[in-house]
Amino acid sequence: MLSVLPSISEDVANLAPGFRALSIVVEAAPITNRDVASKALTQACKSVQSGDVGWAEAHLTAWADVFRKFGAKPQRTPCSAEALRKRVLRDGSLASIDPVVDLYNAISIEYAIPVGGENAEAYVGSPRLVAADGTEVFDTMKEGVPAQEFADPGEIVWRDDQGITCRRWNWRQGVRTRLNADAKHMWFILESLPAMPLEALTEAGDKLIEGLELMMPGARIESTLIEAKAS
Repeated sequence: MLSVLPSISEDVANLAPGFRALSIVVEAAPITNRDVASKALTQACKSVQSGDVGWAEAHLTAWADVFRKFGAKPQRTPCSAEALRKRVLRDGSLASIDPVVDLYNAISIEYAIPVGGENAEAYVGSPRLVAADGTEVFDTMKEGVPAQEFADPGEIVWRDDQGITCRRWNWRQGVRTRLNADAKHMWFILESLPAMPLEALTEAGDKLIEGLELMMPGARIESTLIEAKAS
């Protein structure tokens, strides 16, 4: 089993007291039931349109407040969960991308929680959530062409030893560690603030694991709760 040991810096813990996340590591097996993902995505889109769990709006508002604290503008660059849900409310559905991506997007939409999915084998060293100093490289695409960016100083980013893997906490994932169904080792991170009950975070993680097990029988999966510790 490939080990993934994510860490949260003290700067992040002080910025967002009570932040906690589920880290889920998967040793993948062949996908034999792609319908699991499409059904989950359809159901998640319906759930948003029919009404939310009571804490969903408060959780997304809390994410917007945290983004403002490190200088991001959530109206322009919202957290990933809010961006997905806005598209669903606007269009009524979300287009399929990839069975694994569709599955974790479904969890994000249904539970109003940012969910990241990464190719663990593409990491150089362990993932860590930190305040950027402005020198870290971020691999992305611009107008269909590979490009590089740098984070703003103080911006919260996920990174490894090579550079940034996700900008503005969970707003945009990089190209280098991007996940798809061909990956052999997968890493998922479900990120929550105190406005989301711990039981709901656990339920979201369990539902992602259940979907992965149904989609790829024989996959080995480990889940760990990570909590930020402020100074």
